[in-house]
Amino acid sequence: MIDRLHIQGVRHHSPACARLVADQIERLQPAAVLIEGPADFNGRIDELALEHALPVAIYSYASTDLSVRRSWAPLCDYSPEWLALTEGRKAGAEVRFIDLPAWHKSFDGVENRYSDAERRYTDATDRLCRAFAVDNPDALWDHLVEVADAEGLEARLERYFDLVRGEADADETDTAREAYMAQWIRATLAETDGPVLVVCGGFHAPALRRLAESGGDAAFPELPEPPEDTEVGGFLVPYSFKRLDAFAGYQSGMPSPEYYQRLWEAGPAAAADTLVRRITTRLRKRGLHVSTSDLIGARSLTDGLSRLRGHERPGRTDLLDGLASALISDDLEEPLPWTRRGTLTAGTHPVVVEMTAALTGERVGSLHPDTPRPPLVDDAEAELERLGLDGSGPVRLDLAKPRDLERSRLLHCLRLLSVPGVRRDDGPSAGADVTAEEQWTLVASSDRLPALIEAGALGATLGDAAQTVLEHRLDRDGALDTLAALLFDAALCGRAHLTDRLGDAVESAVDDSGDVGAVGAALSTVLALWRHDHLFGTAGSDLYAAVVATCANRILWLAEGLHAGPGPADLRRIGAVRALRDAVRHAPGLTPPAASVAAAAQRIAGDEQAPPDLRGAALGLAWALGGEADAAQAAEGAAGPDRLGDWLAGLFAVAREEVLAEEQGVVSAVDELVADLNEDEFLIALPALRQAFGMFPPRERGVIAERIVALRGGGDARGLTARLQVNPHIVASAMALEARVEAALAREDLVFGGES
Repeated sequence: MIDRLHIQGVRHHSPACARLVADQIERLQPAAVLIEGPADFNGRIDELALEHALPVAIYSYASTDLSVRRSWAPLCDYSPEWLALTEGRKAGAEVRFIDLPAWHKSFDGVENRYSDAERRYTDATDRLCRAFAVDNPDALWDHLVEVADAEGLEARLERYFDLVRGEADADETDTAREAYMAQWIRATLAETDGPVLVVCGGFHAPALRRLAESGGDAAFPELPEPPEDTEVGGFLVPYSFKRLDAFAGYQSGMPSPEYYQRLWEAGPAAAADTLVRRITTRLRKRGLHVSTSDLIGARSLTDGLSRLRGHERPGRTDLLDGLASALISDDLEEPLPWTRRGTLTAGTHPVVVEMTAALTGERVGSLHPDTPRPPLVDDAEAELERLGLDGSGPVRLDLAKPRDLERSRLLHCLRLLSVPGVRRDDGPSAGADVTAEEQWTLVASSDRLPALIEAGALGATLGDAAQTVLEHRLDRDGALDTLAALLFDAALCGRAHLTDRLGDAVESAVDDSGDVGAVGAALSTVLALWRHDHLFGTAGSDLYAAVVATCANRILWLAEGLHAGPGPADLRRIGAVRALRDAVRHAPGLTPPAASVAAAAQRIAGDEQAPPDLRGAALGLAWALGGEADAAQAAEGAAGPDRLGDWLAGLFAVAREEVLAEEQGVVSAVDELVADLNEDEFLIALPALRQAFGMFPPRERGVIAERIVALRGGGDARGLTARLQVNPHIVASAMALEARVEAALAREDLVFGGES
């Protein structure tokens, strides 16, 4: 019986292995072809026989109340598994997947089923790379397989996989998968009389031979039960070469899929010629000069490298190295990406970027119209068409209009689901003045359908799927900042029944928080939701009213107990005081009375142990709520070059309108403080002062400048409002250097200008 068994180990997405599988099927005419793939898809394997345009992938998911685990099994024209499926069917063989489902614990952390296992046998491949003088396993594979003579390939592959498996330790996930696949093999051998061909990752091939020969249970294995309270399923999805490429972050497989597609279609020489033309076209479109002599030089270098490396035909790295040598004369900040495995890094030379992009390709798969898909896809397409959002271009919405509000909610659901081609350019945001207008840009994207199919694991409608995303984020992260942002997103999506749960979580997190900035951000968000019913349908809510009250009281309590020395202004802390101001103004029945808040603010402003920015913000709060701005208190709180700018940042952020409306008072007191600074002290204070006055737009800075000039006897204030396009730290450093130079000249009695 074992004589009828033929196990072909492959490297996933290898054209040479794909050809070998096709040849094996033609030669053996097997009764059954068993493929490393998700056995739970066997009942729907006929879907793969539809006329799809590759690449496509089998997408599997396992959804719980807390998360969704996803996995893909990509297939392209030159995938050995695809050839096993298609050629096996043509030969009349029984074609089955024999691996565990993607939701099995053996696939924890594995997003792509066809992850080549080089990371587990690096010792063997590293030694082979040194022996053959190549940079990495990809170049090694090309040297031994893709551009090598096809004669003897089957035996060469068997020796290669025996070597790497013999030096690698299989873990529990490997043994569980291999035991499951071996039972499929034994059962199929018992059921059939003819040859049985098994196509699997080369890492598993030696173990499967051993397990099949050792005997054991010959009954077909049952599908394992999904984990408790887990919904599992799968669909075919369109895939793309960009997602498939190792340079774009795909966990495994071959890099440069466009190159291997051309290699599969036309062989090494034609693939090299075609890709040189593609690279040249891309470079010239980007304005990068490529001359005919450059291309002649690249061809000569590629041919020379091929011969030097013992290749009868140019390989991928021969082509890339030849082009790089001919086209790049600069020193490279990063190693060439094809000398290692991984994504492109910042600093990669633009010519190298275009070369790798050309070898990646733009190919995107598509599914046959009869391919089943999750209900979410039909819901999304119907809603986009109903609301006139199925085109491309800018979309401007008035959220006060019911239809535009509905369109906005749909787009926000797509945004939360990370559906490509949907970009929000402007609109309401948490912690900002709420606007009734939104602007979006819609762009047709071939990645939209795969994204919607993959989101189908989250719910049957866009609203349900978006709600699931929010609930998963809520369960993963209970930080107050995250909760407040989720609360706002829930309102934007129109998921009002979810906001109750989020609101309770925010209120609880506020009670536990010791971060006044985080509480302030939450207050800004919840206050906006409470106030703007025409936009969110949440104004006047008892739930939000309770959260507003909790946040306001918490900010007061935290601020009164906050003691710290001088330091850079904390803009989040200042923002919390500003949020408290807005809450007292707009929700007076929910916060402590304005007079009580103003009195507490006066205490904080006079607290010498409080940080300067908080003291300034507290004085601004008292002033904004009807209290008096005490010039003496201002002078006391702002005294010192390391305090002045930060104190002003707090004051200006909270009481900007009051500062502008006042004729003298605080402005006069601050002017006196600045005038009393010596040159060194002024340089210390300068960066923070610049930040503080940056709280005002240019016109309002002009008003303050005119008042300061008036205090000084009049003149032209325009010079005071000019905005330097230089970092203030650089200005301060330059002024300090000038001061040191002048002091040194004076010390050495070196005087300029004719004075003695």
